[in-house]
Amino acid sequence: MDKQKLKNLPQAPGCYIMKDDQDQVIYVGKAKNLANRVKSYFTGAHNEKTTRLISEIVDFTTIITHSEQESLILELNLIKQYLPKYNIRLVDDKTYPYIELTEEEHPRLQVVRKKTPKGRIFGPYPNVYSARETARLLNRLYPLRKCDPIPKVACLYYHIGQCLGPCINKEKIDYEPHIEAIIRFLKGDTKEVSNTLKKEMKAASEALSFEKAAEYRDMIQHIENTTEKQFIDLNDLKDRDAIGIATNNEDVAIQILKMRQGKIVDHEQTVFAFVQDPIETVLTYLSQYYEHHQPDELLFDHSFTEVDLNFFFGSKAIIPQKGSKKKLVDLAVKNAKHDLTHHHMLYRHQQERRNEALQELKDVFKREINKIEVFDNAQLFGTSPISAMIVFKNDGFAKKDYRKYHLKSTTNDDYQAIREVTYRRYQKLLLEKKELPDLILVDGGVGHTNAAKEVINSLNLKIPVAGLKKNNKHQLESLYYDDKDIALLKQTNTYRFLLKLSEEVHRFAIDFHRKTRTKAANQSPFDDIVGLGEKRKRTLLQHFKSLDEIKEAEIEVFVKIGIPRKIAEKIKEVLDAKSHL
Repeated sequence: MDKQKLKNLPQAPGCYIMKDDQDQVIYVGKAKNLANRVKSYFTGAHNEKTTRLISEIVDFTTIITHSEQESLILELNLIKQYLPKYNIRLVDDKTYPYIELTEEEHPRLQVVRKKTPKGRIFGPYPNVYSARETARLLNRLYPLRKCDPIPKVACLYYHIGQCLGPCINKEKIDYEPHIEAIIRFLKGDTKEVSNTLKKEMKAASEALSFEKAAEYRDMIQHIENTTEKQFIDLNDLKDRDAIGIATNNEDVAIQILKMRQGKIVDHEQTVFAFVQDPIETVLTYLSQYYEHHQPDELLFDHSFTEVDLNFFFGSKAIIPQKGSKKKLVDLAVKNAKHDLTHHHMLYRHQQERRNEALQELKDVFKREINKIEVFDNAQLFGTSPISAMIVFKNDGFAKKDYRKYHLKSTTNDDYQAIREVTYRRYQKLLLEKKELPDLILVDGGVGHTNAAKEVINSLNLKIPVAGLKKNNKHQLESLYYDDKDIALLKQTNTYRFLLKLSEEVHRFAIDFHRKTRTKAANQSPFDDIVGLGEKRKRTLLQHFKSLDEIKEAEIEVFVKIGIPRKIAEKIKEVLDAKSHL
């Protein structure tokens, strides 16, 4: 994990998303302070599960929220979206509750777990207990229907004044004043109710009725917990993206908060350099990003103009002026600003270290080092021998230029493997007149390096060749070049840089070798027989129980089940040859 990235974490509430080496989300967490929480994973001792999680973390991203309350909701949404393997308790079908005001002739107020189209929804509320207590308080204050179904006689609620009695009142009941008051309350206008409760609490306290006063105090607290404004989850079930940007003189950061069915379930973050106008660059990027699919709404901040947005996105583009959508965009902008600062500090630090390492390599090899190609071999007891090559250019690993090689001239001779792969690589570059590297590195010692040098010299190339030499614990310890071992000190940038190259080529080679072994293990002796496709193979498997039975069968048996005579003869020939190996 990059220490500089950990240093740049925000001191703010939000969620963090842990990823493995396959860029898969393996854990989602929430925090009141992202910096403190994320750093805690990489310091001190942990239990077994956390230790396993940490061992798999390769990278992480963060999403800043307005409050810890919002981070609770966002965490649940992200877990449901990604189903990370280290999040266990929240991957079921549960969700935070909502308060529903039904749209029936005689409305009810109730706490529900899932959004339904039956009424008006408020929430979600991370504090389940406070949500239930708030609904209970509102049901005491406003005489909506409590019974379901409606009984034929008046119930207790009618007699204590908490229901208008639709069971016995046959005239039309006007609920509108009560509904308006409830909606104002659940939208955050709680002043009237809170003031009433505070007066009751004060009166109970003065009367030395402390239990009653404590009950009123708890009611006030539940109201505050429940009606705290949350923007992570909107209740209109729409798909929308909130887009925020931040720029400096060189770079622009884009943060896209993706809301699906009214919930933020994902985010996209990117930082890149622009040439002239950052807004024009962003619009070009977004027009490509949304080329094939656009959500119901695209929310932008005031950095953009309606004319530009309408040209690219039509009526879907909105610049909200106030309310929850505006605050959602503000949150995207806040995240973009953090991304820009974080990227600038991290990139600058990495670039400085990389430049220092490249300068030291320039001093060693007496030439500019802009492009490096690194080779590694992999084989297991002579099976599935392969070689792999990675490419590093000025701005990082050029993964599109990576190459994989199935070896043809050897099974378990590492030196011959290096000879073959370097010859195949650089003969092809010469024939195609493509760019050659400034430095060739071989993951190995004296023998590997000399084998590669032999080929490079035979092709009349003037490219320095060096070896990444390991100790008996398979740890990088020196750079072998020009018949000398150049010791590498672990605290230097050159060591870190070369170690990164060594780890990347080893990862690439091992991954390729694992896939090659798996493919070889699944191969059939019949795979190379022309005319014997999947359909005819299935015919053989359905008729014969084993390879021995196929080998002992007469040709006429094959013909009888639909296998052509020539193919049947080839099958027998292949199995006879296999038995003599």
